[in-house]
Amino acid sequence: MSWFESLILGLVQGLTEFLPVSSSAHLRLTAAFSGWEDPGAAFTAITQIGTEAAVLIYFRKDIGRIISAWTRSLTNKALRSDPDARMGWLVIVGSIPIGVLGVTLKDQIEGPFRDLRITATMLIGMGIVLGVADRLAARDESGGKHRAPKHRAPKQRKALEDLGVRDGLIYGVCQAMALIPGVSRSGATISGGLFMGYKREAAARYSFLLAIPAVLASGAFELKDATEGGHVSWGPTIFATIIAFGVGYAVIAWFMKFISTKSFMPFVYYRIALGILIIALVSMGALSPHAAESAG
Repeated sequence: MSWFESLILGLVQGLTEFLPVSSSAHLRLTAAFSGWEDPGAAFTAITQIGTEAAVLIYFRKDIGRIISAWTRSLTNKALRSDPDARMGWLVIVGSIPIGVLGVTLKDQIEGPFRDLRITATMLIGMGIVLGVADRLAARDESGGKHRAPKHRAPKQRKALEDLGVRDGLIYGVCQAMALIPGVSRSGATISGGLFMGYKREAAARYSFLLAIPAVLASGAFELKDATEGGHVSWGPTIFATIIAFGVGYAVIAWFMKFISTKSFMPFVYYRIALGILIIALVSMGALSPHAAESAG
């Protein structure tokens, strides 16, 4: 991997990690459209450490409170009802599905799941799911646009304080779907949250918090394998990770403001259009559905 490739891929990782468009799909597609070798699942996992570091800094106050309350609740039963302590447990519970599936499906994640036809299908399918979830949230917020104004009453959607073990596990299953390129971690978990009746900001905030242990564990796992196997270009990969961190932090700040007042529909249209384009290019033979072997 050249330094220029690592710069572009780092920018792509930072720009797309927190948006509901799938960063792994965009890394794979950027390489395919540019005629580069597929950066691979290891590169994706390691550069995600950079974007996750941006989450740690952006939400540092929330994370500090959660860790403190959760740690103290281990020995103080009275603190176990504290919202921050509960959130600590719920992040652990929600991380179980992706932990189990990430280990059991490792070979598929690094191989068959990276087929561009699967990526395109997931982009379109999850785009439609996100669109439906967004419409449901908008209907609740407006009280239903087809009803007479005097009968419209916004429906109160749930906040993070309403999160329980069942919903935490459902969030976790949604997050695990993002093991398939094209799904999008934030897209799947935010969609799940909206379907369960959570506010947009609440769904996005829990999505980001839930990703922390999964991404850091995945990155550490790939770092171990890469160190032992020697199949990663360390200089360019570290450079890309630093770029992803800086860009990712800016994207988080923008996205959290965006979702408070805007619809997810622009992302839905983008996902569907990109998925259709990929299918067309693969069907015409202009794009190979299979990844080129990475040389590291």
